[in-house]
Amino acid sequence: MSKKHTKFNELPDILTADILSEFLSLSKRRVYELMDINPEYGGIKCLRIGRNKRVLKTDLEEWMSSRTI
Repeated sequence: MSKKHTKFNELPDILTADILSEFLSLSKRRVYELMDINPEYGGIKCLRIGRNKRVLKTDLEEWMSSRTI
């Protein structure tokens, strides 16, 4: 059984697309699309390790604050 991440402070320091999808209530496909968009144009900054992508919790926090109106 996977742990539901509903609070920001409960998230791990390095996030997978699965965790982001669950936390942001977006499809995994949309999360990967956001990771592919340049952060200057609204994408989420991510680390690429081979074919894998990860997002630092601090980068998610920065991205979320930049999206707030």
